[in-house]
Amino acid sequence: MKYCICSDTFPGWTVEEIFQYAAETGYEAVELASYSFCDSITEVSAPERQQIRAWADAADINIAGMHALFTPIPNMQPLHSCPAWLQLNSADPVIRDKTKDYLKELIRFCGEVGGTNVVLGSAKSRSIPEEIPYEQGWAIARDTLRECAEYAVPYDVVLSLEPIHKALTNFINTPDDAMKMVKDVDHPNLMWMLDCFAAYNQGVDVPKAVRAYGKYLAHVHMNDENKSWPGTGKIDFPPIAQALKDVGYNGYLSVEVMDLHPDPETIGREALKALQKYFG
Repeated sequence: MKYCICSDTFPGWTVEEIFQYAAETGYEAVELASYSFCDSITEVSAPERQQIRAWADAADINIAGMHALFTPIPNMQPLHSCPAWLQLNSADPVIRDKTKDYLKELIRFCGEVGGTNVVLGSAKSRSIPEEIPYEQGWAIARDTLRECAEYAVPYDVVLSLEPIHKALTNFINTPDDAMKMVKDVDHPNLMWMLDCFAAYNQGVDVPKAVRAYGKYLAHVHMNDENKSWPGTGKIDFPPIAQALKDVGYNGYLSVEVMDLHPDPETIGREALKALQKYFG
C-alpha cells in the first residue's frame, strides 16, 4: 500500500509546493482536487498539464488521480464549463450531457498528468432529483458511467464510485450500493472506493465491506469520523488495516481531511505517522 495526501489539504499553496512538501514528508503520491488549482479543468492548457507532470517528476512524487470533481466554484454562470452547474442525474438532458463531457475531460486530464484514478464523490452533483423516478436516474447514471469507463481505457484511468452519507446524497450511500452499480455497469474501468469517514458515519462495517468487495476496491480515503486524520477520532483503524491486507489491497491510502486545523504541515506529518502506525 502507498501513502498519499490530497491537494486540498493545502489551500493557497501551488501545486509545485504541494508536491515538494509531500515528497519531503515521506508521501509517495498526491491526489489532486481540481478546484485547488483551477476553476475548470478545461481551462488547463496542454503546456500547463505538462508542467504539472514535470513538477511531480522533479519532486519524485506520483499523481494518484483526481477527486472533488464537481466542487462548486463561486461566481460562475449556469452551463459554464465550471463544474458548479453540472449534475449527473439532472432532469435537463443538456446539463446531463455537459456533466458527462466534463467527466471525460477530468479523465483525460488525469491520464495526461500521469494519474490513474478519478474518484466520483461530489454528493450534490449526483443526487437524483424528485422529478425523476429513482430507477430512471439509476439507468441514466449507469449508461453515463459505462460510457465514461470505456472512455477511460486508453488513458489507463479507473473511475471509482465513492459511497457518501445519505444526509448528503440519495445516490450510492454504501459499499453495497456502489457494488450494485459496478456490477450493473460491468466494465473493468469502473470500481468502488472507500472513504473511512463516510463509511463509519453511515454505520458500515468497514472490514466486512472490504473483505466482501476487495476485488473491486480501487482507492481508499483515510480520515476519521471527526473529519480529521486517522487516529484523532472514534474509528478503529487496525481492523480496517488488517482487512485491507487480507484482501491484498496494494493501492493508495490517501489522506483526505475536511477539518484543516491546526495547519497543513501538521496534518501532513501527523497523518503520515498514523498511516505508518497502522500499516507499517
